[in-house]
Amino acid sequence: MSRVADLRAQLQATASLPADRPQGLSGAFYTDPDYFDWECRSVLRSGWYCLGRTDEIPEPGDYFTARILNEPLIVVRGDDCRIRVLSNVCRHRGMPLAEGSGNTRRFVCPYHAWAYGRDGALLRAARMDNAGFDAKSCRLPGFASTHWRGFVYCNLNPEAAPFIDAAPDLDTLVAPYQGETFRVVHSAEEAWRTNWKCLVENFMEGYHLSVVHPVTLHGYTPTGLAKKAASGPGFTSYNANYPLDIPPRGTGAPGLSDAERKRSTLFAVFPAQVASQASSLLVSLSIFPLAVDLIRVKWTMSVFGDDLDEATVSARIALWEQVNAEDRDKLEKLQQALGSDHARAGPLAGDDYEGTIRDFHLWLATLDRAAGGSG
Repeated sequence: MSRVADLRAQLQATASLPADRPQGLSGAFYTDPDYFDWECRSVLRSGWYCLGRTDEIPEPGDYFTARILNEPLIVVRGDDCRIRVLSNVCRHRGMPLAEGSGNTRRFVCPYHAWAYGRDGALLRAARMDNAGFDAKSCRLPGFASTHWRGFVYCNLNPEAAPFIDAAPDLDTLVAPYQGETFRVVHSAEEAWRTNWKCLVENFMEGYHLSVVHPVTLHGYTPTGLAKKAASGPGFTSYNANYPLDIPPRGTGAPGLSDAERKRSTLFAVFPAQVASQASSLLVSLSIFPLAVDLIRVKWTMSVFGDDLDEATVSARIALWEQVNAEDRDKLEKLQQALGSDHARAGPLAGDDYEGTIRDFHLWLATLDRAAGGSG
């Protein structure tokens, strides 16, 4: 049996363990490059990726670039105000058309000046004296995309199930916060030296909160108040509840309950988005795997209306920069240790603390079975 086939068998065995005896994965799941290659061909090409927020591109012609695995992308708002995800590869010789973000009337290739409209149609290709050239067949390919609660998602699989079909219970959980009305106040990108699964697992468990974040988070969201919340196909969540003597962080949307104002709801949309939704603050981390031990992280912070003044927003950005730095430090050290022969599967804590990790592993096992074939 190959190494990849052995790890796939181990994943199925882990998923079949009794719910009251959950177990983590061994270090090889996070460090073996051949297994990562298998993930790129299977589970990582089967999910909806969060690329950013709709209000990052509010006007026709606004765009930003992204990359999922080996696919460079342009996320653009068209003349019809529809958001599209287009291939960022010129149909002539494969040159990237755009970098970063901005606003444009057309995308012009910097190599030979082929020009494309905001809908991907080829508009101009100078000096193409070629009997086989057909401009209509040279439009930029588009990818399956949608938006939900203000987030933009893309799927590399043209036969992907609709996004909301995978997470109706998640929508019910976060709908009262009206996340689609939140406005972006900060966006940043970083490279982290860790496996993509490590960040999903870290963000989605409350077991580490008081240990890793004793100053930044413990006072508001101590480990002891973490409670598992809804989960289902393609997502998991938990509530990081605030102590009774801590005031709510803003009023938020009309109709929020006292309980909803006194907690942060953390959720993951598999494979690679993790987010924290509070009454007035929404933080999302989009994870883009680059190698077995390297990810690109795009994180955004959004706020509800004018609940938070400028000084408070600046303080929240600084707080989350510190939280992310604390997590990054631990995960990069963890990545080094996971290469040890002694990094074997260990027991997970109870449902309220690490039940979300079990949800993630069950999802991985389900997608792995659906992928079939041999490793």
